[in-house]
Amino acid sequence: MLVKVEAYHDGRFWCARGIRADLFTQGKTLDQLLKNLREAASLHFEDKLKRNESLTLLLISETEVRRGKAAAG
Repeated sequence: MLVKVEAYHDGRFWCARGIRADLFTQGKTLDQLLKNLREAASLHFEDKLKRNESLTLLLISETEVRRGKAAAG
């Protein structure tokens, strides 16, 4: 089973929201978000996992790239 998840930073926390799946979690860091997402998905899809169905999480995110200082060189 492929579950698509949108990830974004709300200014305070990293958030993950399931696309076509009733799933939401957050974390202070991106690493914490990923850990929480694995746990939330495991609990949400517990019945399917017990039937030995595979679970793949596809994280989709948009990142703002701001203009920084020019590199020396």
